[in-house]
Amino acid sequence: MRIAIFVAFCALPALAGDLERFNDSRLNTTQRNEACQALRGNRSPEVLAAMRSMLADVRLQSCAGENLRLAGAGAELLDALGERDASARAVAARELGSMQKPEYIDALRKATDDQDLLVSSNAVEGLVRYENHSTAPQLREIALSGGVLMSLAMNTLSDWHDPEVLGIARKLITHKEPGDLLIGIRVVGLHGDASDLPKLRELAKDDQALGTGSRGFGLMPAISIAKASNTAIQAIQARAWR
Repeated sequence: MRIAIFVAFCALPALAGDLERFNDSRLNTTQRNEACQALRGNRSPEVLAAMRSMLADVRLQSCAGENLRLAGAGAELLDALGERDASARAVAARELGSMQKPEYIDALRKATDDQDLLVSSNAVEGLVRYENHSTAPQLREIALSGGVLMSLAMNTLSDWHDPEVLGIARKLITHKEPGDLLIGIRVVGLHGDASDLPKLRELAKDDQALGTGSRGFGLMPAISIAKASNTAIQAIQARAWR
């Protein structure tokens, strides 16, 4: 017992030094991140407060966010979702998702509506990290809304073999938005049946090439709706022939 007390007493100066270096703005980024690493696993109020404060510093926020997650500091990360700085909100969303706790799902779902794409996409990524698939209802909502975030939600629901993913995909292939349409075609090809062939054959007549002008595609090369539809048709027919 005396040895344990002695070791803890001796560690206090080192802890104070690491915390002081982490907070010292005169040091360079590498030095402060090394101090951050040295504080990993520490749950003292002073350290958690420092980590929370540095979430707004782009040079230190990655290490600070990971430290808060490893310390189980969900309250600090939840608070950071209200930060003015978008990158701080994004880090908080990512780390909260990695904790996979049910009490954080509602906050993450709300963050998917953030006006900053970095924050909203990290919030969706956070929902995707729930390995027990408990976030499927939230991902379905995101998928049905279409748009940029829909792709990650749909791909995840497809990988999870979610019972509602085919129904969502069938709705998406009626959308005019090219990104929604292509993801819908892909998922129908993966999970659909013969009843989907008439709609896919109709889409296969569209020789329109979708390229850089379409929402969410950035600088991707042109993609053909007809080619995507024919690929989906072939996948459904191959399953039927097995």
